[in-house]
Amino acid sequence: MPEGDTVYRAATRLSRALAGRELTRFELRVPKYAALDLAGLTVDEVVPRGKHILTRIGEHTLHTHLGMDGSWQLVLVGGRWPRPDYLARAVLGTAAGTAVGFELPVVEMLAREDEEDAVGHLGPDLLGASWDSKLAVANLRRDPGAELAGALLEQRNLAGLGNVYVTELLFLRGLHPHTPVSGAGNLDRLVDLAHKLIVANRDRVERTTTGDLRPGKRTYVYGRYGKPCLRCGTRIQRGLQGRERVAAWCPSCQPSP
Repeated sequence: MPEGDTVYRAATRLSRALAGRELTRFELRVPKYAALDLAGLTVDEVVPRGKHILTRIGEHTLHTHLGMDGSWQLVLVGGRWPRPDYLARAVLGTAAGTAVGFELPVVEMLAREDEEDAVGHLGPDLLGASWDSKLAVANLRRDPGAELAGALLEQRNLAGLGNVYVTELLFLRGLHPHTPVSGAGNLDRLVDLAHKLIVANRDRVERTTTGDLRPGKRTYVYGRYGKPCLRCGTRIQRGLQGRERVAAWCPSCQPSP
């Protein structure tokens, strides 16, 4: 699942390509919207909200989510699509080029005034202009017995963190993934660090939580299972967080609660 910074960059690219331009082509390859055509209307803006993308077109909003395999690709006029046509689920064309959404698991049209129906459940957006750290902390504290990794991944608490950031954040704070929220210590500092990490990476193509962009050095524990901890040399362990998420930690730097 893409992290919030990946979605932020995708929405920024889309907005630069589409905002202020008239649509010459509009296709949603979803049965419910197959007959809908907004060609002739102008795209106002494209904005991210957590891991969701909202494309605002007049009174309408196109709501999409990348899921595990989705992506938005920009194609210049006359250019070849980078992925097979049958994978495209949304096509927005202008005189300058085309934005194509491939393998998008969520494609829905909303009245702009109804956007909150799709994203109103989300907690404060770490990369949003209205980021509210105090609300994020209050949301986390509502379930003190929840495992910390799962609570940070819950988009209703705060929106934008994925497995990479949560894994690295817990290492940096010396917290085991299975630590309960009540045992996490200073949640304000934890949430502030999450905000600093994702903001520092929002405009980078190569994400780093270590400050080192060399391959194999960009993360402390994520993706380094079985390798020595960059801080103490202990081998990184892995396990499951919940039923599906892979958790990683250093047994020495992040002792079991």
